[in-house]
Amino acid sequence: MPTIVLLSGGLDSATVLAICRDQGKECHALSFRYGQRHAVELAAAAELARALGVVSHRICAIDAELLSGSALTGRGQVPRGRSESEIGVGIPSTYVPARNTLFAAHALALAEAVGAQEIALGINALDYSGYPDCRPEWLAAMEVVARLGTRAGVEGQPIRFIAPLIAMAKADIIRVGVGLGLDYGITVSCYDPTSGGAACGECDACVLRRRGFAQAGVADPTRYR
Repeated sequence: MPTIVLLSGGLDSATVLAICRDQGKECHALSFRYGQRHAVELAAAAELARALGVVSHRICAIDAELLSGSALTGRGQVPRGRSESEIGVGIPSTYVPARNTLFAAHALALAEAVGAQEIALGINALDYSGYPDCRPEWLAAMEVVARLGTRAGVEGQPIRFIAPLIAMAKADIIRVGVGLGLDYGITVSCYDPTSGGAACGECDACVLRRRGFAQAGVADPTRYR
């Protein structure tokens, strides 16, 4: 089954790709360059795509000005040292305006172009850091868009959006990936890594990642600066 996998180069999207490949799906990986300060994740995405044997891997450029106003695109400081309770409250400055909606629209276009029947995302409703476009409600809305706004949907074969990790804790996600032989040392989760890819260890993404490995009882392969 042809499947579009949104592949950021991070832990969650890498796990989704591993799950889809394990299920024998023909995966077309899709990554985005949008002016993110952690653009080293794209090198990780390319390495993951090679390691897991995707059919194709595209890196799509989006005008950074469309996604400005976020700490992830250089507008403001990336929050550091926040507690897990603080991370779970409100929408942080690392929220990128409508990012996942734009990604989903590009994925829909690619799905119709290559004849893919589904789009797989690594969004998570438990460790989602307050992002509104990582919730089940957003996913359901995108399925409505796919049904009403594409030729495939109008002709009765709507493209599905799947999120295998939507209700999983980070530790459980890591256990699944390890069970599939995924090398998490390739992945990049940090919001503000060094140019060489070393993680800061203090941003929200690093906090959640560290906790996940600890709770999973798995050695953390992340390079911290």
